[in-house]
Amino acid sequence: MDTVTTGPLPAAVTTRRPAVLRTGWFVVALIVLALVCAASVAFGARVISLDEIVSAFTGGGDGIAEAAVLQRVPRTVMAILVGASLGLAGAVLQGVTRNPLADPQLLGVTSGASFFVVLGIAFFGLSNPFTYVWVAIAGCVLAAAFVYLIASMGSGGPTPLKLALAGAVTAAALSSLVSVILLPRITVMNEFRFWQIGGVGGATYDRALMILPFLLVGVVICAVSARRLNSLALGDDVAAGLGEHVMRTRMIASAGAFILCGAATAVAGPIGFVGLVVPHVCRLLIGIDHRWLLPYSALVGAILLTTADVIGRVVARPSEVDVGIVTALVGAPFFIYIARRQKVSAL
Repeated sequence: MDTVTTGPLPAAVTTRRPAVLRTGWFVVALIVLALVCAASVAFGARVISLDEIVSAFTGGGDGIAEAAVLQRVPRTVMAILVGASLGLAGAVLQGVTRNPLADPQLLGVTSGASFFVVLGIAFFGLSNPFTYVWVAIAGCVLAAAFVYLIASMGSGGPTPLKLALAGAVTAAALSSLVSVILLPRITVMNEFRFWQIGGVGGATYDRALMILPFLLVGVVICAVSARRLNSLALGDDVAAGLGEHVMRTRMIASAGAFILCGAATAVAGPIGFVGLVVPHVCRLLIGIDHRWLLPYSALVGAILLTTADVIGRVVARPSEVDVGIVTALVGAPFFIYIARRQKVSAL
């Protein structure tokens, strides 16, 4: 039976940072998240005064402004859940593939979820939002397997560059297939045209509670895989020498990431670049130990997506810019920066 080492992690993986520094940054991140949540409730497409915000929570008014404030609360909760899920999933996928360019959207994972959801609605009459999550998770798994298979062909195996290119091509192909399915079906298209961009504008407490069990399962799977991801960071041969079952570790950790991506995509659409940007920022702050990196990635992911949602609501008043567009504007330049810095193998 394969065993997993329980001794101290190699210094190359832990790259120790003072515990007080990690704790300090965590406290700072919690404070920032609290401030961003307050901003998410206070600011939106409609300008609302402080008195109206107070009356909305104290029951002192029942006007349009108070209703708008109360509607922002489930939207904020959904942004936190989706952002944390994508940030955590991105950190896990980067650890599993040892690919700094890994991101649920860049690897075609979220596009697979979107394609399967639209396919199920258009051809199989799916209408239960709870079913969407299961279908989205299945799409994540199959899309990721297809991308890995394509990237593994040829010499050199699945290098970071080949994974990124295979994922980008797969995402583009699946997006085109989604359009092919939707264009002749006006009803389905009207329902999902904004969902394709990615956003949390239609959030409700019921939808948040619907995905919460899936998110909890995904978080637990990712958390128990944290130490094993540290072993994978040393390379497959070294990890196997330490007693790690490399393929099993990859499958279990990836399963957690796919559950998180599928649930998040089912309720918010394919939001990109959160899983790319967040883990890199967290590594700069607290190092590469996944036991710290994973919870930090979830926290910073929640901050990033909630902030992007607030920005999208205020920059184009009285209209809104979907959060998927805002994250793309932030993440695309970051992707180019990371790609230029990495010494990846040629095709």
